Amino acid sequence: MRLITIALAFLLVLIQYPLWLGKGGWLNVADMRDQVEATRLKTEQLTARNGKLDSEVRDLKEGTGAVEERARYELGMIKQNEIFVQVLRKDEQPVESMTVPPVKAPKKEGAAQH
Repeated sequence: MRLITIALAFLLVLIQYPLWLGKGGWLNVADMRDQVEATRLKTEQLTARNGKLDSEVRDLKEGTGAVEERARYELGMIKQNEIFVQVLRKDEQPVESMTVPPVKAPKKEGAAQH
């Protein structure tokens, strides 16, 4: 009787091995679920980033608004005869702006030069 009990216990352990540690075992499946979830989150982040880049590309192709915005905020450029007002928070530093050189009036022909 004791031999049969040991044999049945051994068979039970032998049957459990593939269930827990085999190729399609529970531990392997749980690990793959974690990998799928991590990949899904990464894909969502990349999809959101691609959407932003796509809209930015469309803005740059279709109009000058995006180009003007970049010139203003990244390069500190302003248009001629435009007043630049910069409102800063307490912890912000002012943007170094590039000034637009004044346009020289064309010389009149026939005017006396001194």
